Amino acid sequence: MGVRGEFCSVVGMKLHRDISLDLPLLVVALEEEATHLHVSELPVLVTGVGKICAASALSAVLSRRRPSRLVNLGTAGALKDGLAGTHVVGRVIQHDFDDRGIHALTGEHFGAPIDLGGAGPVLASGDAFINDTEARVRLAARADLVDMEGYAVARVAREFGLEVMLVKEISDGASEGAGRSWKQAVDDCAERLGAWVRRELLGA
Repeated sequence: MGVRGEFCSVVGMKLHRDISLDLPLLVVALEEEATHLHVSELPVLVTGVGKICAASALSAVLSRRRPSRLVNLGTAGALKDGLAGTHVVGRVIQHDFDDRGIHALTGEHFGAPIDLGGAGPVLASGDAFINDTEARVRLAARADLVDMEGYAVARVAREFGLEVMLVKEISDGASEGAGRSWKQAVDDCAERLGAWVRRELLGA
């Protein structure tokens, strides 16, 4: 028996359809990003925005039932010119956690980069929506894309021993006007993510 759809134990979280061992669990931050993912019987977990929401919602669900794997889908800002479309992430980092400094103090790594395999772009996750050029330039030295949940999803997946993919659709340029661009682009981005699911996961 799977975890029932609509089960909620974390504020802002919503689970659509049952989780089962033979199906991947699709993980998104917002209902707007999930609009075109309801193309099959695949379960969809909406976590809410940010690393804490993503980690707490996903951990709550996985403590009750395991899927075959996790696929985190969502929008991302482009940190470098010329990037567009849908990308499967190859590596994910936290841009707002000083792992190097904490390691110097404790001798342990609590926020090390997570390699996901493949030659995909580097994603930087953090609890801030990046919408200014100065921040964009700073982050571009370390990553190609920026979002707010990917690292948390990858970290929880590793803790639970699950395979994970991070699939990001570029919605904005992570500079001035990014918020307006995201609002205008989110439905088109969600539609392209739905197309990716149909093509890559369902073979349709």
